[in-house]
Amino acid sequence: MDLSHAMDFTGRAVLVTGGTRGLGAATARAFLASGADVMVCGRGAPAAPPSAGGREAAFRAADLRDPVAAADLVAATVERFGRLDALVNNAGGSPDADAATVSPRFVEKVVALNLLAPFYTAQAANLVMREQPDGGAVINIGSVSAHDPQPGTAAYSAAKAGLLGLTRALALEWAPRVRVNHVTVGLVRTENATALYGDDGGAAVAGIVPMGRLAEPDDVARACLWLASDLSSYVNGADLAVHGGGEMPARHTIHRATAPPFSSP
Repeated sequence: MDLSHAMDFTGRAVLVTGGTRGLGAATARAFLASGADVMVCGRGAPAAPPSAGGREAAFRAADLRDPVAAADLVAATVERFGRLDALVNNAGGSPDADAATVSPRFVEKVVALNLLAPFYTAQAANLVMREQPDGGAVINIGSVSAHDPQPGTAAYSAAKAGLLGLTRALALEWAPRVRVNHVTVGLVRTENATALYGDDGGAAVAGIVPMGRLAEPDDVARACLWLASDLSSYVNGADLAVHGGGEMPARHTIHRATAPPFSSP
């Protein structure tokens, strides 16, 4: 393989769901910078679509919890670019909620957004990719909550755990033409970092991450580039952890906080 062109996506088309802000926008910009034609979607139009290198992503409004809307989005991407080489299922999320009192409607919406919508979109994408000579790649953006749930995230954690299981199931069914992989995302510094992590933008929280910092959106975007590229042509059904090593064990954090400062003799 000529590795010099392995990350060149010129002539390829990529769909990034929830691609108007945060992780999705960073991922769209990364693919644009690598030469790809990019479609992004959201429920509302952004002030400006993601751009890089003088090129902009196309935008289409869509609520992917509706399977018809998901299929229409894929069809619009193919109509615009003539093909679809990679789907990044990034749209998702949920506010915290008490599992003891949360409404059934809330649970349904969270599961629909984080599990059903990626399923519907991947189904439509697979119908296109499997007919292409080079197939395609589906990348599902998951969460550490699928592995280590936190209080207030019962429905979200269950949906994200389901997304990981879905990834592995689809990888079995759709190979070798279409590869399906999963990215486990940890704490990320986005434009909402202050609301999520406090006024310090996550500086204190970063202390529990072995890498000593929160992820930047580009850290996740580069993982998506690799999973969509020829460099990962034999990677299928994988769960790629982009979380800086996870979280420090509580006993280590306590010991570090109470240990006397080191001084040389």
